[in-house]
Amino acid sequence: MPRLAIAKSFLTGYANLEKSVRKSVDEAIARFEHHTFAGLHLEKLHGALDPHVRTIRIDGGRRGIVLKPDTGDVYCLLAVMEHDAAIKYAKSRKFSVNQRLGVLEVRDATALEQVKPALDALAQTRTEKLFAEYGDGDLINLGLDAEVLPIVRLLTSEDHLVALESMLPQPQYLALVALASGMSPEEAWEEICRLLPDALPPAEVDTDDLVTAMERTPGEVVFVSGPDELAQMLAHPFALWRVFLHPAQRRLARRPSFNGAVQVTGGAGTGKTVTALHRALHLAEKGGSVLMTTYTTTLAESLDRQLDLLIDDAGVRDRITVINIDKLSYRTVKNTSGHNPKIAGRAEIQALWEIAIEQTGAPFSAAFLHREWEQVILAQDLAGRDAYLRSERRGRGRRISPGQKERTWAAISRFLELLSDSGAHTYTQIASEAARILAAEPVPRYQHVIVDEAQDLHPAQWRILRAAVAVGPDDMFIVGDPHQRIYDHRVSLKSLGITVTGRSHKLRQSYRTTAEILNWAVRLLGVEPVAGLDDARDDLTGYRSSLHGRRPVVRGLPDRRAELDALEEQVRAWLDAGVEPHAIGIATRFTSGLTRIEKALSAAGIDTASLAATGSAQDCVRVGTMHRMKGLEFRCVAVTGVDAGAVPASAALTSQDEDPTAHAHDLQRERCLLFVACTRARDALYVSYAGRPSAFLPDHHN
Repeated sequence: MPRLAIAKSFLTGYANLEKSVRKSVDEAIARFEHHTFAGLHLEKLHGALDPHVRTIRIDGGRRGIVLKPDTGDVYCLLAVMEHDAAIKYAKSRKFSVNQRLGVLEVRDATALEQVKPALDALAQTRTEKLFAEYGDGDLINLGLDAEVLPIVRLLTSEDHLVALESMLPQPQYLALVALASGMSPEEAWEEICRLLPDALPPAEVDTDDLVTAMERTPGEVVFVSGPDELAQMLAHPFALWRVFLHPAQRRLARRPSFNGAVQVTGGAGTGKTVTALHRALHLAEKGGSVLMTTYTTTLAESLDRQLDLLIDDAGVRDRITVINIDKLSYRTVKNTSGHNPKIAGRAEIQALWEIAIEQTGAPFSAAFLHREWEQVILAQDLAGRDAYLRSERRGRGRRISPGQKERTWAAISRFLELLSDSGAHTYTQIASEAARILAAEPVPRYQHVIVDEAQDLHPAQWRILRAAVAVGPDDMFIVGDPHQRIYDHRVSLKSLGITVTGRSHKLRQSYRTTAEILNWAVRLLGVEPVAGLDDARDDLTGYRSSLHGRRPVVRGLPDRRAELDALEEQVRAWLDAGVEPHAIGIATRFTSGLTRIEKALSAAGIDTASLAATGSAQDCVRVGTMHRMKGLEFRCVAVTGVDAGAVPASAALTSQDEDPTAHAHDLQRERCLLFVACTRARDALYVSYAGRPSAFLPDHHN
């Protein structure tokens, strides 16, 4: 009986096809439903470098590319392309088995042969070679083969190596990059073993066995069990994360057990959320009750939908509760008190602070006092005046004298009295109360807690989660990226009873964003280091993408009207190119800008919906604030209003005179917010501003 395999490259290309073309592709492979490929007209190509590559006719202008190993009666769908591009691809690629790792490799053999004379000429003029210090045995032990080794010996600079990335087999390229970055051969070997599902190479490798190599490469190729699974994959071609787990992700998500809390960090698009979703599935399959939580409502709703897509077994799905942290704390307090707590709005909180300052004569602003209350008193769960006066005020930049501390406490106390008199609470207050309620319960509510976007949670919210699950194996699975911190919450997990020592892991490969978008967006973050969740500095060393595309487009317009006209032009261009409306996301800094965008696109006949919309909004372009973009992704993203008057937002900045450290934190948070919005893009990023550009934008030339 034939077996069908699907390459990740196939679904990526399939997702970008117009619906009418997808239908032709579906018809071409429909015979798999009858467990036969008779009639597919697999064609060998004269002059193809790999005898295992075939093509099939999709329609008049496109062909599918299939890998057909000699044994196993396996057919692997590799790609769907325009006729000429398909023929060129099929003739130039060679598929092989890495002689050390046993995984499937692909190389552009024609391009490598064409570039070799130029490299040879350059090598004749240089005495130093890039890999001269390594013997052939060192390189062969890292998986380099007889075809690649002669080319490697010609390289004289890292730039030449980078230029070969799209031509070389990925495992061999990564081994070379590791050596070029200064790793020893032993360290490089450890690095490329990350490509293996269990990080252990096979004892023996049969370099002629393509089928076994495909089975060892689940991040790139999956076998389809039958027509139902095939139909499900084709119905959701963008959801590659459901099927193609990178080995580094798979090892974390499917590990039988961890001896305690686990922390997973990584840059945007490295698959942290994917890993968390699959970990939730794994723990639920073992029978445990799982709480999956995050900061924003939009992301929690997205996680809920993704789990519905990932899990077919209703019994397993029912063991996973997905709820954002504010709703969890609110529901906990409500169920205990028997009534709905009133939440104070931002304007009401500001007004109460102003009254408290006037009545107590406090020498500080409302913003300073509110931060002092949230980041010192609530963060440390301080009970009363004496505890506050003894506190160390960790994380606060401005030093205050004992006398100023007394006056600060007086103002905060008065604010709390006014807030209590109004019958209202803040969300952070509710979180503190919920933590106390859960800590008093005799039995924790959950067996496992999974936290996404962990960098945005307040210490009070962490106390909720610590109380919701008993300390022990697999108690907490924490994923986040300090470089995407868009709320001013800084914590030490250890101080909250959450120990991840020896169980911290970092993902470095971005699977969402192209290298062009990634390299541009990283510059938005500036050069200041950021603090992680475990009292250590975090950086983006090794953060990379093997995807390539167009560079981001940055446009400066004379005024807001012209910026809106340019936005409509860009969105129309994406739609005309076949991008589905819901695969386009538009972000701006302030809620006030959303109405202008929606009206402008509506006047152009383009329907829009909020970022949280589902179902009937499939034919709508998604629009929302930068904050609401958190955790989402789109094929194409437009970020508008990135001008000096809006980014950074002046209202979000503490005065540098009042607190230099808080001011620096605020600036970095605004940088992170722009970085988050821009890195939601998979294929295309468009950034615009009216008047003067934001100081955060890198120099650009269009």
